[in-house]
Amino acid sequence: MPDRPDYDLLLDAPIRDFIRATEEFYPPETATLSIADQRAVYDRMCGAFFRGYPRGVTAEDRRISGVPCRIYPGAGPATVIYVHGGGYVVGGLHSHDDVCAEICSETGLTVIAVDYRLAPEWVHPAAFEDVCSVLRAVEGAVVLVGDSAGGNLAAAAAHACRDPRILGQVLIYPTLGGLREGGSFAVHAHAPMLTMADMAFYVRIRHDGAQPPADDPSVAPLQDRDFAGLPMTFAVAAEYDPLADDASDYAARIRAAGGLAHAVTEAGLVHSYLRARSTVPRAAESFARILLAIAAFAKGEWPYG
Repeated sequence: MPDRPDYDLLLDAPIRDFIRATEEFYPPETATLSIADQRAVYDRMCGAFFRGYPRGVTAEDRRISGVPCRIYPGAGPATVIYVHGGGYVVGGLHSHDDVCAEICSETGLTVIAVDYRLAPEWVHPAAFEDVCSVLRAVEGAVVLVGDSAGGNLAAAAAHACRDPRILGQVLIYPTLGGLREGGSFAVHAHAPMLTMADMAFYVRIRHDGAQPPADDPSVAPLQDRDFAGLPMTFAVAAEYDPLADDASDYAARIRAAGGLAHAVTEAGLVHSYLRARSTVPRAAESFARILLAIAAFAKGEWPYG
């Protein structure tokens, strides 16, 4: 096991402030709390970081194929389907509400946030099935966007559907099921904001304590044996995140199969940095790159040369 990085030295002041502000909501005994209490902690944290809606953005809640969704009306050639993070256990329409509103405002596109079923009440494949149901029901061209666990679900839906209506996918610090030994998983096993112990906890909850199935791309898209026919992909990782290697490995698999995929590892950032986009310059710059990819994919354009 490599020596633990000294994140106090590696991280700049704005991102350290963001981490401290986040951690203030989490008591030392958080891991021992009930799922309901963990969700309450997460909800309070999300509320503290909520930025509100940009001028002119509205939203309405509606079921799509039986799945609760929040729709941010826009226009343009494609619809964004946003799949939130939260380890398949926490989060919902509230947790990434302002992120979706800003995507709508900055791109002009309609955004649909998916309130998929959470574990442990609903174990895999419930969340995956919900995302696929919404994807199949939405008319016209689509750009899939997801962060963390939502990046997993977005990619898994793209693999399952192989739908030419999916013009692109934007995966933000996604967990895609890469090998959990060596690389970023070892180096950043104790990183701020997400540790390997956190990931193991979420895996157990997602699968009701059972071992995840092997070679099942609905669980782990990187375990697929066929990477042909996937949409244009932008996979973005945080440098100090155990999941960092998943983004680059996934993009490499798509390119090897003849597809278009671009991966970026954002220097100096940690998991969940989207909430830092208003206070941390590096996070703001990354969010701008994410918006650029979404807008380009919606027009069927490849912005990476």
